[in-house]
Amino acid sequence: MPIADGNIKPPVRVLIVDDEPGIRIFATRALSGAGYATAVASDGLEALRMAQEQGPFDLFVVDINMPGMRGDELARQLRERDHNVKVLFFTGFSDRLFEKRHVLWEGEAFLEKPVTKDGLLEAVALLLFGNTRGPESSLP
Repeated sequence: MPIADGNIKPPVRVLIVDDEPGIRIFATRALSGAGYATAVASDGLEALRMAQEQGPFDLFVVDINMPGMRGDELARQLRERDHNVKVLFFTGFSDRLFEKRHVLWEGEAFLEKPVTKDGLLEAVALLLFGNTRGPESSLP
């Protein structure tokens, strides 16, 4: 766990939202193995419910194409609740991310599927801490 000012900080909490079980398993193993506390949801409605009941989460890793609610709609609804929310879109169809809007909001990024474990960890660290080394390197 990261230590700041002599205090142990809790692990960073990540909610992984994807309708494909294999992707949820991959992301959970990669992120929990790197020390992140992970939770999973299989669709947008479940993610909204979990964010309400188990939040706050520091980051949402969200698939774009899911049945019921697209990932960009989920991100919009999460942002209505917390304008500082961070979202990493996980997609094999990045062009669909930009169908309704032409830019990402602050605190958002995307990774094109397929992705490697190292690619996922690097993207998460960049989005959360502004560097690829994680929270320790962002300490004073």
